Amino acid sequence: MAHTVLNNFSTRRIVTVLGGAALVAASFTACTSTTPADGEDRLQSLRDAGTITVGVAGEAPYSFEENGELTGATIALHKRIFGNLGIDTVEGVNADFGALIPGLQANRFDVVSAGMSILPQRCEQAAFGDPEFNYTTALMVPAGNPAGLTDMQSVADSGLRLATMTGAIESDYAQALGIASTQVASPQDGMDAVTSGRADVFALTAISLNWMKTNNPDAPVDVTESFVATIDGEPQVGAGATVFRTDDTELLAAYNEELAKITSDEDEYLSVVGEFGFTAEELPDPSLTTAILCEG
Repeated sequence: MAHTVLNNFSTRRIVTVLGGAALVAASFTACTSTTPADGEDRLQSLRDAGTITVGVAGEAPYSFEENGELTGATIALHKRIFGNLGIDTVEGVNADFGALIPGLQANRFDVVSAGMSILPQRCEQAAFGDPEFNYTTALMVPAGNPAGLTDMQSVADSGLRLATMTGAIESDYAQALGIASTQVASPQDGMDAVTSGRADVFALTAISLNWMKTNNPDAPVDVTESFVATIDGEPQVGAGATVFRTDDTELLAAYNEELAKITSDEDEYLSVVGEFGFTAEELPDPSLTTAILCEG
């Protein structure tokens, strides 16, 4: 499988250039998703309502709340793309990561906005848009990395206590490698597990862990270099995307068309997601398609 190894996370802040329709409102809401009228597709019903409700899991820097506002890289993409589609407001519903696809199926929200990894078992339950971010994994460890951990295999060999986020791909890695992991509901819970001594290491995407370290400079933790996990000799290269219901084909197609205008232009891509710590290294690899990832 073609893949890109991502390195050298940059914490530099890049000014977001958003214009026109990109400057749309975002907030948290208890609303459910928009239900199309008889004979109307969901895209048109969302345009008529002027609002789309997205499911989020509070994982920075993808989609999270800051000072009472919904923000993050996936939210920035959604503001730009849905604004271009004539949907002016993005509202969020919080859920545990593992409850996002069930919540989508139960019509709690219209799409999932969490940078969710495209995995075969998830593709059986919902429809993924085109890749928005390439992923690698990293480990959050006590300051100084006393055990010298470098990747998931080193965790397996060490016998140390691992924490992973419920529903996240790192939990699957742990299971495949025979590592008993403590499940946590959020990235903050994972960092707290390490700082409190309830876990020795927390595995998550490199971009998330570096964001947490940068924004919690006093926390006594370090983040390892990013790596591509290897399971049964195969590199587990991943990508994240927006998640749709399987029958929302017109909405999905329209979204992908607008997304391609962003991901095909590095400067445009960074103007939307750069302020959240994403760099050209996270720009999706065109050869790593949703169809390939859904096939495993």
